[in-house]
Amino acid sequence: MRIAAGQGPRLVYGRANCYPQTMRALIKPRCFTGTCEIPASKSHTIRRLFIAALAEGLSEIGRPLDSLDTRSCVEACRVLGAAVEERRRAGGELESWIVRGGGRVTSGGGLSINVGNSGTTLYLALAAAALGTRPVEFDGDRQIRRRSAGPLLAALRGLGIRAEAAFGNESAPLIIQGPWKGGRVSLSCPTSQYLSAMLLAAPLAPAGTVTELDIPLLNERPYIEMTLSYLDAQGIAYETNPDFSWFRIPGGASWKPLSGPVPGDFSSAAFPACAAVCSGSEISLLGLDPQDSQGDKVFFTMLEAMGARVSWEKLSRGEWRLHLGSGGTLQGGTFDLNSIPDLLPVMAMCAAYCAGDSALVNVAHARIKETDRIAVMAEELGKLGVLCEERADGLVIHGRGAMPGPVLKSARLDCRGDHRIVMALAAGAKGAAGPVEIRGAESAAVTYPGFLELLNAEFSD
Repeated sequence: MRIAAGQGPRLVYGRANCYPQTMRALIKPRCFTGTCEIPASKSHTIRRLFIAALAEGLSEIGRPLDSLDTRSCVEACRVLGAAVEERRRAGGELESWIVRGGGRVTSGGGLSINVGNSGTTLYLALAAAALGTRPVEFDGDRQIRRRSAGPLLAALRGLGIRAEAAFGNESAPLIIQGPWKGGRVSLSCPTSQYLSAMLLAAPLAPAGTVTELDIPLLNERPYIEMTLSYLDAQGIAYETNPDFSWFRIPGGASWKPLSGPVPGDFSSAAFPACAAVCSGSEISLLGLDPQDSQGDKVFFTMLEAMGARVSWEKLSRGEWRLHLGSGGTLQGGTFDLNSIPDLLPVMAMCAAYCAGDSALVNVAHARIKETDRIAVMAEELGKLGVLCEERADGLVIHGRGAMPGPVLKSARLDCRGDHRIVMALAAGAKGAAGPVEIRGAESAAVTYPGFLELLNAEFSD
């Protein structure tokens, strides 16, 4: 079986998700095996869209992720002044986005941006909007309205930028208006997206402006390394120290247009890998590069530590194939997820199939994502017959892999509209005792359109 990335029904994009909000997916136990082409990285796609929008000239973003979150980013870039056109292949698949940027993208009257469910788009666009003098109003879905942007807003205010929030928790709706005056501010980063937003925008502040950032807390360091790789590639000046607790960024720089294909997404790759391992199967993954800067590639090192078979094969055209297999009963362990909080749901599911306990630690910031992922995974795994213990900064899963019979029982689950939770639950359900029904299945399209179709899910309203 060969499974194409994003295979499934044609999506209709907009502010709403592509499926009704009460879509239920029924996952039936079955070996999940074959070759799977992994979709493009959401993190790289969104960064490249904003860089292209802020650059003077024409960029082509090849083989981007075509999902609800990246579509929200495209619309944000358009509102901020960039022209974005899509180029499609004969079969209708998105080949590239052609972006004509405008440097400083805000001037004139007021603007309004709805980011949907995309927190990355929200935070990066807040800083981009602060480069101009035009007021920009931001809003999003119910989850976005619950996610505070407080530290980022406080830092922007300290740089002379108008940053107003409608609610007391410093969440959307928000209004941002420059100009960017510079200065030295403190920016605590429970999510790395706050710092990435500053690093992408601050170099475009007026010449002679200096932005200094004190970073007392930084989670998800690999995402900052990814952002800095773009500054380094274009020779944009900045100063920092080894632990990234301080940055100095002079203004007066500019982004140059960029082109090329987007690398495959290691975060997305974790879900078909989980489905194969939990169903006792083997799978090959295409489209990944082991040399890429994505921190989420450590998932496969952790999977190997659990006892899965993981190996890379270099193909003739310079591409890679990643082979995975169960390798027998998985073993529990302790795993520090500070750098990869998005993988807590899928790591918890893999841990359920382990013999012995697994501790997922140092990841308190998983509670401030689309949902409180620690609490939700503990509750939903409990419905599947897996005992879990919540910790303030993580989760202990009492694995059932050494027990006779199927690890998980049949159940009805609720993903709370969290795309990573629905995909983790669906992947693990391939090894359950019977069918597993998941409410809120439409949210998978936020990051990985077509993933549930890969699992042969059956849908109902």
